[in-house]
Formats: sequence, structure tokens, C-alpha cells
Amino acid sequence: MASPKKKLQGLVAATITPMTEHGEINLSVIGRYVDYLVEEQGVKNIFVNGTTGEGLSLSISERRQVAEEWMTKGRNKLDQIVIHVGALSLKESQELARHAAEIGADGIAVIAPFFLKPWNKDVLINFLKEVAAAAPALPFYYYHIPALTGVKIRAEELLDGIQEKIPTFQGLKFSDTDLLDFGQCVDQNREQQFAFLFGVDEFCIQRFINFVLKLESFSQLKVSKNQRSPLHTTHFSPLH
Repeated sequence: MASPKKKLQGLVAATITPMTEHGEINLSVIGRYVDYLVEEQGVKNIFVNGTTGEGLSLSISERRQVAEEWMTKGRNKLDQIVIHVGALSLKESQELARHAAEIGADGIAVIAPFFLKPWNKDVLINFLKEVAAAAPALPFYYYHIPALTGVKIRAEELLDGIQEKIPTFQGLKFSDTDLLDFGQCVDQNREQQFAFLFGVDEFCIQRFINFVLKLESFSQLKVSKNQRSPLHTTHFSPLH
């Protein structure tokens, strides 16, 4: 069974694909991009050719070039490089999966096909299984983003018994706001030690802001009840 060098966790940057003003991929930027992530942001894991990278808007040749450049420039600097290889065509997904293995990627991820959509869990798993089999030495991740694919199969349902069908399965990129589904994924799969990556950045930011504002309200309440001990109360200012 394929397994990562270490569990994929922490921050994973979904990288953009640099473009020139003429709409051509700008590979010359990627080396500086790697250094920016590592040296200035402290991020050493990346997700290439996903939604942020507009992977499905690129040609197969462009996707291969982008993946190769990230692997070349990220070698000995990045911990894990996961390449999204999903496509509407099974053969194209398999081609990209084999290419990812050839260039030394640390894992591959696949989105659900969204033109002729899988209508149930078994059909989706069969598609994912065929792609994973094209790169049997690589950890495999499912990229769950129903708002874009229109595939409403719950991630929790999909994960039930998935390693029996896809032995290389190692986790999930969950880009949906259904936290009940996400929580059930985590709770029901603790023994498998899957990696669960939450991919709705805007949702995380809003929740963080709400959390800070709640701490602000709690802090003010505590001060009003205990004016004699202000030094024991931490005051959180709202974000501006």
C-alpha cells in the first residue's frame, strides 16, 4: 500500500498558475514562488493544478509543464507536493497520474467528473479507482468540491470502506461548507489515520473573526464582573 513519507497535515498551499499578459504559463515565476512560500510563509506543502491553479482550464501539456516545474524548483525545499490530476476524461486523468508518478510527486488528488456526473457512490469510486491504479505507488486523495462539480455524494458516505477498493487512498481535500459531513468524516475514520484537509479558506477566516469577536465580548463581560482583578483578564481587540 502506498503511504506518504509522513502524514499530510498543517498548511497546504493551493498554488496559483502564473500567467503572462498573453495568457501563457509563466514558469519562470515558480522558483521565486517556492522561496516565498517556504521562507516568508513557512509553508512546505502544496497542492498543484487544483481549483486555485485553474488546472481544469489548462491543457494537458500545460498541466504537465506546471507540475514538472514545481517538482524541479521545490526539490529539497518542499516537504510534500500533491498534484491534482482530475479531468473529465478518464484517460487524461490516468495520463496525468502516471506523469505525476514519473516526476516524483508525493501524492495525487482527483476531483469528481462533472459533465457526465457519477450518480452514486459506487460509480464515483470506480472512476477514482481507475485513476489511482495508474499511479499505484502514490498516495491518493479525493478532492471533494460539490459546489463546482455538482456531485452531491456525501464525503462521509464515500469514505465508508474506500480503502478496500482503493488501497492507496490516504485522505480527502474537503472544499465544502457542510461541517456535519466533514465532522463525520473525521469522527468515523479515526483508526485509518486519513489526512483531512479543509479547503474553504473564506469560511475559515470568517469563523476565526467570529471567534475573536466572541472572545472580545467574553473578555468585557469578565472585566465588568471582576473590576478588582483586571490583570487577570486578557483583552482581545476586534480585528480591523
